Amino acid sequence: MEKVWLKQYPASVPEQIDFGQYPSLLALLEESFKKHASATAYKFMGKGFTFAQIDEQSRALAAYLQSQGLEKGDRVAIMMPNVPQYPVAVAAIIRAGLVVVNVNPLYTPRELEHQLKDSGAKAIVIIENFAATLQACYAAVPTKKVILASMGDMLGLKGLIVNYVVRNVKKMVPAFSLPNAVRFKDAVAAGRKAAYRAPDTKPTDIAVLQYTGGTTGVSKGAVLLHRNLVANTLQCEAWYQPALKKMTPGEQITTVAALPLYHIFGFTSNMMLGMRMGGCNILIPNPRDIPAVFKDLSRERIHSFPAVNTLFMAMANHPDFNTVDWSHLRISVGGGMAVQQATAKLWLEKTGCPIVEGYGLSETSPTATCNPTDSDKFTGTIGLPLPGTELKLLDDDGNEVPPGTPGEIAIRGPQVMAGYWQRPDETAKVMTADGFFRTGDIGTVDDRGFFRIVDRKKDMILVSGFNVYPNEVEDVVTQMPGVLECAAVGVPDAKAGEAVKLVIVRSNPAVTEADVRAYCEANMTGYKRPKVVEFRNELPKTPVGKILRRELRDKAA
Repeated sequence: MEKVWLKQYPASVPEQIDFGQYPSLLALLEESFKKHASATAYKFMGKGFTFAQIDEQSRALAAYLQSQGLEKGDRVAIMMPNVPQYPVAVAAIIRAGLVVVNVNPLYTPRELEHQLKDSGAKAIVIIENFAATLQACYAAVPTKKVILASMGDMLGLKGLIVNYVVRNVKKMVPAFSLPNAVRFKDAVAAGRKAAYRAPDTKPTDIAVLQYTGGTTGVSKGAVLLHRNLVANTLQCEAWYQPALKKMTPGEQITTVAALPLYHIFGFTSNMMLGMRMGGCNILIPNPRDIPAVFKDLSRERIHSFPAVNTLFMAMANHPDFNTVDWSHLRISVGGGMAVQQATAKLWLEKTGCPIVEGYGLSETSPTATCNPTDSDKFTGTIGLPLPGTELKLLDDDGNEVPPGTPGEIAIRGPQVMAGYWQRPDETAKVMTADGFFRTGDIGTVDDRGFFRIVDRKKDMILVSGFNVYPNEVEDVVTQMPGVLECAAVGVPDAKAGEAVKLVIVRSNPAVTEADVRAYCEANMTGYKRPKVVEFRNELPKTPVGKILRRELRDKAA
């Protein structure tokens, strides 16, 4: 495919970037700690932490991990929400020459056991709120070294109060027994007395095992090398430049970290990009507690907000929205799932800052495409390939499809993973001979090089031989007054093979099935209209906010 998209790049975005400027993520971190030492790196519950403080604590924790007999390449799991111990742990693991295994804190014992066994993690840094989950599978996993954090660890005297409330008032720490666990603060204190040895980390060493979400079946570890994450951090920084030019010169960029840092979107867009740019991240431990989010943000001057559609929508519809000063917001990045037109329209009306939608996967570190950050409107596309990235559209046999035809999006670039951890068979299914990663997402491209997702291969509904793409149905129905959100799935149908089922969450309880059907009749051709309409109070979602269509499909079947 000819790289027509390069002609659409804003003037301040380079076509190529020197990805070799850092030999590893370790080199990037070390430079940032020195360069931005006195700047605030994170804010949590009103308290700020400088780059120098994160530097000192992570170096001590790295020395502690080395003192425990962990050797270069060993895997260490992290199971925490967005608390300051999270970036300390990530930096420590990388500085010790080890591999980060990001774990979703809301996992069940079964899911946690699978990931710890699959990764072979020898150690875990876990917050006590989820220690009971680890206890339930501890005997079955190879993870015997446990570092136990608590919510208030890094908050000084205030932390004692926070821990008391979390444990005794909110009762958020179920009883557990992990006799060999070492407290986070004790591990850091011990590390201060231990010798630290800087590892010889190469671009091709593994930095992170990022497990793919359960939306497509068994969770597999995407192997992200140091060079993959360095490349994507530099690509994102270059892509942000047009928006950053609108900031006051010399002002530190402040970013909302509501995306979970254990999710690759938050890991790169918040933590790694923040390190590289010397930015400050406002850590939001629970983005579902919208009033608490507004309380945290009301104290801040915010420039950047990466989030998923569900969070943008929940916030824009909340009565506390205007308690935050949005006038300094320069970049709103939507990813993780399709951004819906109704959400984008409302967000632009309320903030004056359009959502620029991007696209990527755990396998691409994650960002592969994004809309230009100097856009003044929502495009409904996933934008252009980032510098150094190529996309093409393939048919089922791996041949490139002609222009205007939908095909499977395939990506090649420095951010593409090395493969799936210890699964050469699964890797072979998704990697082409010429180095493209087959995403399983169906897309189209226009003559300017803007890509659009029409849907996932597996989510496509086949009605009497016609392809129905759930994203399209959902995008139409969410623009109907009184509909908060919805999901479209295929259900078996004796006549048509499959039919469309629509599950709706209403913002106005007066909306009826007849209203929905009339709206669909006015806006969609016959075979795309839902045969089944169901109302629910909420939709099943992954912790990052992606709607689990598979769960709705399974229940319907």
